[in-house]
Amino acid sequence: MTAGIKTIIYPVKDLAGAKSLFITLLGTEPVRDEPYYVGYRVAGQDIGPDPHGHSKGMTGPLAYWHVDDIEAGLLEAGAETVQAIQDVGGGKLTASLKDADGNAIGLIQPA
Repeated sequence: MTAGIKTIIYPVKDLAGAKSLFITLLGTEPVRDEPYYVGYRVAGQDIGPDPHGHSKGMTGPLAYWHVDDIEAGLLEAGAETVQAIQDVGGGKLTASLKDADGNAIGLIQPA
């Protein structure tokens, strides 16, 4: 079961520049401001520029579906792992997949 797309991560090379741009675009300061990730929450969406996104193979923004079970059979249904499941803190799990057409699919299982 999914709760929909609630998170979008942008790979960035210049985190300070991205932070300035997103503050202007979103009209708010980040709720999380770390050297490895800056996060914003606007209208129920989590938005985050990630300075390590490119090294993880991201070529553009990645939308993350919030799911109850991150291992719910998507690989058996034809998806391919891009980034294996990892705990990103406090029990929150993330992974990224691609479908048969190469479309990126992000998954988050809340803690």
